[in-house]
Amino acid sequence: MIEVIGIGAGGTASLGPDERRLVERAEVVLGGERHLAMLDDAAGRELIPWPSPLRSHLPRLLQRVSGRRAVVLASGDPMVSGIASTMIELLGPEAVRVHPHVSSVALARARMRWSSEDCETVTLVGRDHDRLRRHLAPRARLVVLTHGADAPTRLAELLVEEGYGESILTVLGDLGGVDESRHDAAAARWDGPPAPRLHLVCIECRLDGTRTARSLVPGLPDDVYDSDGQLTRRILRAAALAHLAPTPGDVMWDLGAGAGSIGIEFARQDPRNRVYAAERVAARAARARSNARALGVPGLVVLEAPSVDAIKEFPSPDAVFVGGGATEELLERVWERLTPGGRLVVHAVTLETEALLHAMHRRRGGSLTRLAVEDAQPLGRSTGWAPRRAVIQWAAAKPAARQGHRKEPS
Repeated sequence: MIEVIGIGAGGTASLGPDERRLVERAEVVLGGERHLAMLDDAAGRELIPWPSPLRSHLPRLLQRVSGRRAVVLASGDPMVSGIASTMIELLGPEAVRVHPHVSSVALARARMRWSSEDCETVTLVGRDHDRLRRHLAPRARLVVLTHGADAPTRLAELLVEEGYGESILTVLGDLGGVDESRHDAAAARWDGPPAPRLHLVCIECRLDGTRTARSLVPGLPDDVYDSDGQLTRRILRAAALAHLAPTPGDVMWDLGAGAGSIGIEFARQDPRNRVYAAERVAARAARARSNARALGVPGLVVLEAPSVDAIKEFPSPDAVFVGGGATEELLERVWERLTPGGRLVVHAVTLETEALLHAMHRRRGGSLTRLAVEDAQPLGRSTGWAPRRAVIQWAAAKPAARQGHRKEPS
């Protein structure tokens, strides 16, 4: 059992008696150099600082200390973007015991007088800062875990770009320590000093009127996407996502992604969702990646390949959208890989693909719908209806697993 102990800025004095006893009896203590410097020398106790890069060297280090009484020191709550999550992922939950201290997030909420119900925590530690875009909304309060002395400046620039220049940034450094600091300013006028090594950023979002807020409800306006015309339009997109029914932690495939709109909006529903897209045209694949970044889901994976080849590289999905290139071979392979209870939605605009969907509907069930949309447009001095090309939508759910069946991890 490896004991992961959260420690405050006050050092070992901040530990409870049980945690202090574990540190005193440890044969080896792992942690950052700052944490190890808090300890007095003790005979027979080895202090090992984290290697760099940590993730790739950590398995070998853990093997080295296997069988010894090992303690890991970490700041605050080790489960908040901390080392404990990584340890559990590598060793399994049975091999790790976590002793949390007051987290930096809790301290930040206390300093800001924000209740946990009225704010959201966003972690950008080791992640792309574009992830913040998904969380921006008027009146939102965000506690953002960041890294790097220039992080507040980068976040301020992003906020201005998104039309949130009047948002108030508060950089809190060295929370709980004697050197605790605070700096407040609007994003558009940010002039703060480099952030301390230990810091986080609180953002009170204020939309400045130059942009429109983006909802998380499926069906973003078409003009938020860069597209060459290969775009599932707003109404059809919302209809498809209603059947795809994203839930937290889902894996989704967007096949024939075009501008990537279906996969992007699926990913935006929850930060834990993972989306894998296939697009055989290089320019469209690049455009889908760019759209994903601009809309706050830079982790969306776009593989430049035909769908039937790309899915060999993807983990098993909970939901699949096929927007182009549907063939019987592809749909059967997708159905085979779909997890029990998984959802499949296919759109067709040609008679040949429509015939295929009729056959799949007879074979697999589900719903078959003809979606015809008309838009009001000028007609001489008056206004008339202009029809768009009708789309056939087949939506089906794979039968759920029998009682006792457990979904295999993807």
